Amino acid sequence: MHILLQILLLLLLAKAFGEFFERMGFPSVLGEISAGLLLVSVFLISPEDEILKFLAGLGVIFFLFTAGYKETNLRELRATFKQSFLPATFGVTIPFIFGFLLGKMFNFASLDCLFIGVALTPTSIGMTVRTLIDLDYLSTKVGSILLNASVLDDIVCLFLLAVVIQISLYHELSVGQLLTMGGKLVAFVLIMIILGLHVLPKLFEYIQKMHVEEAIFTGVIAVALFSAFLAEKFGLHAVIGAFIGGIILSTIPIAKIQDVQDKVSGFSYGIFVPIFFAFIGLSVDLSALSTAGLFAALLIILALAGKVIGGFIGSKLVGLDSYDSLIYGVGSMPRVGVELAVIAIAQSMGIIGPEVFSAIVLMVAVSVIVTPIALKCAVELKRSAS
Repeated sequence: MHILLQILLLLLLAKAFGEFFERMGFPSVLGEISAGLLLVSVFLISPEDEILKFLAGLGVIFFLFTAGYKETNLRELRATFKQSFLPATFGVTIPFIFGFLLGKMFNFASLDCLFIGVALTPTSIGMTVRTLIDLDYLSTKVGSILLNASVLDDIVCLFLLAVVIQISLYHELSVGQLLTMGGKLVAFVLIMIILGLHVLPKLFEYIQKMHVEEAIFTGVIAVALFSAFLAEKFGLHAVIGAFIGGIILSTIPIAKIQDVQDKVSGFSYGIFVPIFFAFIGLSVDLSALSTAGLFAALLIILALAGKVIGGFIGSKLVGLDSYDSLIYGVGSMPRVGVELAVIAIAQSMGIIGPEVFSAIVLMVAVSVIVTPIALKCAVELKRSAS
């Protein structure tokens, strides 16, 4: 099939299926993944196509860049850091341990186990926010902590991802290699901070005065690509750089005017991000999933339980009562974004096999289906006890 026709089908079906799932009350990403499953099954579009791989790679870069650029507010994070730190810490640590131990139980290599653990750490609370709004519970203290802790979860997840990628490159780490790895990460972050404080504000002041059309938009996209490129030069993955670049850019008012945000979002979610999620669907091996039955079942149980347990413990430690702590834990269960980026990277590096990849995609689907039901029960339990 001609590559242009493949891209056309990917985009059209991803959006059509995404719309269907949105109308059913679920995130559109499930529809986009389903579109990929249909295309690989019916139209035999191959995930091995180099052009599709490249476009999917751009998709994950712009997905994480947009997350850092649009959805991260450093001022709010600083203001709520003390409240969000412990819930986020336990909400990351417990699932990571569960994922790592599960991998060990099934005799996966240590590197595979690390990637499984990292894939269980993020929190995607779009579904949770929608449910809490419906229940008139988003404006509560637990709702506020959930919103901010989920951002910390993703930041920690991507930091862990950077570490695990470095481990995969070195295979066996010595103290010197660990120091080199840490030095590269610190150096990259420092360079991005310096650029964000002293170079980019002046650059965007100049760009704002330019007469050519869409100069600021082009500048934002250029920063996304530059930060991804620079990260790779430091031995990190491009998505790490894109996410950090987005966070840095989010602090520059000129670069974050609403019109430009809308265009960046349209550019990302109109083209590249749907291709990335549809490519995830293309890459799912249903036959491998059927052979990984027990592993997949335990992965789903531990992924959900890890968030509930970790979130409950962390939120109790910051003063929430048992009912709100349960609401926090249940509300942090969904995974719909960053974890898919993690496993896509792990698969592209040849670290995880089709069984693990497909099981984590299934876990993502289950988490967003189960969460609204469990969250409504938790909120009703709180209200009945009041």
